[in-house]
Amino acid sequence: MTVLRVDQPTRRRATVVMIAAVVTLLGAGCTGDADKTSASTSTAATGAADAGALSGLKTIDEAALQAMVDETAKELLVPGYMLLVRSPQGEVAVASGTTTSGERIPPTPDTHFRIASVTKTMTSAATLLLAQDEKLRLDDPVSQYLTGVPNGDNITIAQLLEMRSGLYSFTDAPVVSDSLDDDPTRVWSPQELLDIAFERPANFAPGAEYEYSNTNYVLLGLIVEKLEGRPLAAVFEDRLFQPLGMKDTALPPASTNQMPEPFAHGYLYGSASTMMYGTPPYTPLMEVDARAGTLQPRDFSDVNHSFAFAAGAVVSTAADLATWMKALGSGKVFNAEYQRIWEESPKIIEPDNPYNWYGYGIDQLRWKPNIIDLHGGQTPGYNTEAAYDPTNDLTFVIWSNLTMSLDNQFTAQVLMLKVLDAVYAQSPLP
Repeated sequence: MTVLRVDQPTRRRATVVMIAAVVTLLGAGCTGDADKTSASTSTAATGAADAGALSGLKTIDEAALQAMVDETAKELLVPGYMLLVRSPQGEVAVASGTTTSGERIPPTPDTHFRIASVTKTMTSAATLLLAQDEKLRLDDPVSQYLTGVPNGDNITIAQLLEMRSGLYSFTDAPVVSDSLDDDPTRVWSPQELLDIAFERPANFAPGAEYEYSNTNYVLLGLIVEKLEGRPLAAVFEDRLFQPLGMKDTALPPASTNQMPEPFAHGYLYGSASTMMYGTPPYTPLMEVDARAGTLQPRDFSDVNHSFAFAAGAVVSTAADLATWMKALGSGKVFNAEYQRIWEESPKIIEPDNPYNWYGYGIDQLRWKPNIIDLHGGQTPGYNTEAAYDPTNDLTFVIWSNLTMSLDNQFTAQVLMLKVLDAVYAQSPLP
């Protein structure tokens, strides 16, 4: 198996929460010898035959997945991994390691964790439901609902949803990462986050290009609150979580940094700014010390995620998140018209990278005949990937409680690519 490395955070404009897509992972930076590639192709063909000629999936081998997750955890020094896969072949739940360093508490599908930017799928859904209810239109300017937004007359709701507003992302400002390191329980208001963003000039004209910005989704959260006349947490609960039976998912109050039991502690080596900007960088000596046990990761579980609000503050479980991703992708959230609008929203991110697309709060990963809808999330302590493939009725959720390894790989993304290689008849790996 070829292990694909995630680019350095500084090259990928990594934020505290979700990086927009698995940019360049499938198209560049992939190395592996021909023998391994041939073996992977042969295995895929055999698996496809086992699963049935019309299926895009191999026979899912729980023991092989367990070995793969354990190996990846050891390789990347991840305290705990959780992988949940649901398909027509059934449900497979694979856990490795522990939720709490120094204790033996295996993760389960019901362990709570911070989903970070997977929250955006929910904020997007709440926004589209308002459009479905004819309370807003996607081509309305932001200024119609909120004042004080730079260029708000020319930025549309749709451009916020698809990350094409040009607005500076507040999580790119060092004041945010400094706060996560030095004052993790600080309570942030949405306006404080916007003030940080609006102090900087826009990066480009609305609609001119794509750039992942958490500012867009804070604005959408405020618009939802204004039009619904109640807090975003109540909108999520009443319109999304309760109808789907998601009893272990919530947008916590801004005043709390606590998670419900049982929950996974979240870890990161060094500073939050290393995850976000690559500075200060990890060094080879740090990895040596970590493997020797003389360097321990810091527990970031007490970070108050009011700093992310509608862009990344939801707490959930793998079981609930799998329910959510399938509901979103299979037509249980929107009516038929808005399901089509949501499904057709992704646009290619970079013209020379045909693999990665982004739409209304959703990534698409495309390779060969396969298209999966997904969103990732990263925040100090946690990395998540959650996906649904409507063609094969496959859902998977991966979370880890180490955001980034000491060789600069986002841990859930690394495991995700291995999972895709293991379960799809045609692997995305070269």
